[in-house]
Amino acid sequence: MILRLITPSRVAATLAGLDPAELAAAGIRGVILDLDNTLLPWGSSTPPPEVQAWVQRLRAAGVAGCIVSNNFSLRVRRVGAMLGIPVVGWALKPVPIGFWRAMAIMGTRPATTALIGDQLFTDVLGGNLLGVYTILVEPLSQDEFPTTRLVRRVERLIRARVVKRVSGPEGL
Repeated sequence: MILRLITPSRVAATLAGLDPAELAAAGIRGVILDLDNTLLPWGSSTPPPEVQAWVQRLRAAGVAGCIVSNNFSLRVRRVGAMLGIPVVGWALKPVPIGFWRAMAIMGTRPATTALIGDQLFTDVLGGNLLGVYTILVEPLSQDEFPTTRLVRRVERLIRARVVKRVSGPEGL
C-alpha cells in the first residue's frame, strides 16, 4: 500500500526529455511543476535554456503550467515570472492543498493534471494522494536543502524498487 503511494505513473531522466504534445494527446491540460532540482538546480535563480524552451513547447501544446514549491521566496516568484507561469509557494507538500490551488489556477481537475517532480516523498506522494498523473525525474543537482538531503537517504533505499514498478516508456 505505502509503496503504491510513492510509485510514480512514469519516470523520465529530465523534464526536457518529456514531450508536452504527448501529454496533451493523453488528455493532460495542466502540469504542476516542482521548482528545485526539477526546473532548475537547487538555489539557482535562472531556468536553463532547455527548460525555457520546454515551457514554450508546453504552452504551444495548449497545456497550462504552474510551479508548486514548499519555498516562497522572491526567487520562486522571479522564476515563475521568467517562465511566464504562475507560482504556488509555501505549498506544504506532500499535503495536497498546494496542488489543489495550482489546479484551481490552471482550471484543471486531477484526471487532466500531471505533476512533474524529483522527490518521491513530496512530489510523487502528494500527487498520488490527489490522483494526478505523476512523473518522477532525476534531480538536476546534488545540492539540496539540508532536510531534503536526509530524506534522500531514505529515498535512495527504495527508489530503484519503485522505478522498477513503473511501466512507463522511459526508465531512469
